[in-house]
Amino acid sequence: MKITFLFFLILSFLFLVVALAGNFNQDFDITWGDGRAKILENGQLMTLSLDKASGSGFRSKNQYLFGKIDLKIKLVPGNSAGTVTTYYLSSIGSSHDEIDFEFLGNLSGDPYILHTNVFTQGKGDREQQFYLWFDPTKDFHTYSILWNPQSIIFSVDGTPIRQFKNMESSGIPYPKSQPMWIYSSLWNADDWATRGGLVKTDWTKAPFIASYTNFNAQACVWSSTSTASSCNSTTQNSWLSENLDITGQSRIKWVQNNYMIYNYCNDIKRFPQGFPRECSLN
Repeated sequence: MKITFLFFLILSFLFLVVALAGNFNQDFDITWGDGRAKILENGQLMTLSLDKASGSGFRSKNQYLFGKIDLKIKLVPGNSAGTVTTYYLSSIGSSHDEIDFEFLGNLSGDPYILHTNVFTQGKGDREQQFYLWFDPTKDFHTYSILWNPQSIIFSVDGTPIRQFKNMESSGIPYPKSQPMWIYSSLWNADDWATRGGLVKTDWTKAPFIASYTNFNAQACVWSSTSTASSCNSTTQNSWLSENLDITGQSRIKWVQNNYMIYNYCNDIKRFPQGFPRECSLN
């Protein structure tokens, strides 16, 4: 797909970074938690911890404007009811853009709910939720966000689960001009996270711990002082024009047919006056 002249103007403020072997010491700052977040194994492992007093979180040192972001996460094992583990991209301000993975804990033996959302210019309300086809607490699994000028694609272990297309030609805003940080946090949300708040956090199971490894960013790093424009659609940076092929379209349908448990575009009670416009186009 042809990249527009406007896109090249935006990219004049960017330079490309490829973090093939991410290091948490180099790539992230611990932003809160009073010692509950830890970087271990010479920067190859990050853990977040939650107890009754506080959760914890971290944020990328860089801001990105488009990228293919991979992060391996092992979620809180056992009875994780009431807890939420997040991994998302976000700008700041009331008109912010945001791309969300949220993992809603559950009672031991019940599956996590993977919650996704997309915000454009401060407006979200685009939730889709899924069960996973594996136990996300037994081992690390790769959660990926591909964000380019054409679409946003959420993937799990390389399997796409959701796509939000650029539909600006139909008057629907798309995140394309606000650089975003990468965030992650582990916190208590037992007022809503598990069965609408019916199941509360069992603090006798604390501390709750989520683990992270293998951060990889093929991405355009925002730099207001840079005049380089190396972040362009080349073979090396093919993710900038990547889209779902026939196999990807088939896999996303398989996930949505078998594991999707909520789609805002099907919630007629929530939208009695009609579904959001993108529902008929996406």
